[in-house]
Amino acid sequence: MRLRLILLASIAWLALWAAGATPGAAGAAGPPGAAGATPGAAGATPVLRGGHGLRVLAVKQVDPRLLAVTLGTAALPQPVSVYILLPPGYAARPRRRYPTLYLLDGTSGHASDWTTLGGAERVIGDRPLITVMPDITLNGDGGGWCADWPDGAERWETFHIDQLLPWVDANLRTRAGRGGRAIAGLSQGGFCSLSYAARHPDLFSVALGYSGAPDIWYDPDARAGAMAIINATEVGLDGVAPDTFFGSPVSDGINWASHDPATLAENLRATRLYMYWGDGQPGPLDSGPPNLSAMGIEGAVWRDNNDFQARLDALAIPAYFEDYGAGTHSWPYWSRDLQWSIGTIMDDFAHPWGAPARVTYTSGEDRYAVYGWSVTMRRSARELSTLADADRLGFELEGSGSATVLTPALYRPGARYRIALSGPDAGGVRVVRASAGRRLLIRVPLGPSNPYPQYSPQAQAAGTESYTTSVAIEPLRR
Repeated sequence: MRLRLILLASIAWLALWAAGATPGAAGAAGPPGAAGATPGAAGATPVLRGGHGLRVLAVKQVDPRLLAVTLGTAALPQPVSVYILLPPGYAARPRRRYPTLYLLDGTSGHASDWTTLGGAERVIGDRPLITVMPDITLNGDGGGWCADWPDGAERWETFHIDQLLPWVDANLRTRAGRGGRAIAGLSQGGFCSLSYAARHPDLFSVALGYSGAPDIWYDPDARAGAMAIINATEVGLDGVAPDTFFGSPVSDGINWASHDPATLAENLRATRLYMYWGDGQPGPLDSGPPNLSAMGIEGAVWRDNNDFQARLDALAIPAYFEDYGAGTHSWPYWSRDLQWSIGTIMDDFAHPWGAPARVTYTSGEDRYAVYGWSVTMRRSARELSTLADADRLGFELEGSGSATVLTPALYRPGARYRIALSGPDAGGVRVVRASAGRRLLIRVPLGPSNPYPQYSPQAQAAGTESYTTSVAIEPLRR
């Protein structure tokens, strides 16, 4: 039955594409009402300047609160659109700052879709909130699953995370910081919202998925369905070779795992999580003849979200799951998801969770940074590593090879600190002096490097060894 759902989803997806009506694409040919609009109407248009790798190519006012912005970036081969919904009275309250909701579209969608198809402006209403709706596709193609492609042709994570977030904070009166940011998305965008939150938990305090795919690797059942959909997107919608977005699942499985919210679930422990999905059967918001594509894809989504829920439950990570039963992969349900969750999002902004007192974070990258901690791994092959229980008194690091850890600014400038290391390939005491920036640079030996990338056939045959070194930090008395 599960395999049948997977095949039905991918085949129906391609059939719908061939008919020119991929999910999320209908009615999204371009920014509505933008032509001839006058920037500055109703005094709502802020001055938007380039920066952080982005060039502002055009700003059009769709209505008194809604802006359509065209941005250029070297991260992508062509300009992209970002729709920005400002709160009422934004221009009249020049000292007020607002939280920001990043609201992502799905496969073959456009930045305008949440307003034209999802009723976002009506649902959000007069809430004091900045809503940013960026493209996750180029001209409504299949999209890139919010990853920096291994071949470098499209770098969606670079655009969204490294460029767009700081650009928004620089140009709009946001409450910059994780407590003032939420991210949500539908379908492919639901995967994106959870993947970004797991890879960058210090940037978002709230993450939501509406009919998303939060497990593309961890559970073998979910992996098979995700691969079928992702390969169908690559070949049928983007016109690129299979395994373009994340690489080969055989040789580059570590890259799939490194973007997978289920694999990185521990990173989400301090994030408020909300998931909504149906079972694929026609429900109260469906009309007309049965849509086999919308049914098949939501059926696969149902399986994927149940696997993700089981993963979070096993780790005792709190989350809200709304398995609402009958419902297909279509806009009426995603608009309702936003309506159901917008009040909760605002409540979370009013009572944000702070950063965890002790940081635990898993990554498959050679270099990563989170909550002010920076880790550089030195090893022969790529694999997951974990910084655990990190605070001003020390931390543990798990992996192979060796690493350099740069702490946050927690220490007295110029003071000396006793660094005690213990592990299978580490031991003894060192003395490290804090920099003028109040940070410590600590070299951490772990153990022999594994020769093969994690999850590769060679690694599965030989095994991927993991070593843990404990680091204790104590100030030296004068």
